Amino acid sequence: MFSCFLVPVVLLWYGTSLAGTAGTAFGLAAVTAACRVLLRRSERCAQQRGGRHTRGGTPVG
Repeated sequence: MFSCFLVPVVLLWYGTSLAGTAGTAFGLAAVTAACRVLLRRSERCAQQRGGRHTRGGTPVG
């Protein structure tokens, strides 16, 4: 989330319009939120399928 704050500040610093900066900030926030949702969903699916084995199961090799 730090970049969602930092990038618009830098854009404003270098003279980008307020509307362009706001659009960029909104886009970064949307992409960040979507990635978080997909990551959590992926982790839940992996746990349900037993994708992460913590106990000694079948040997790998």
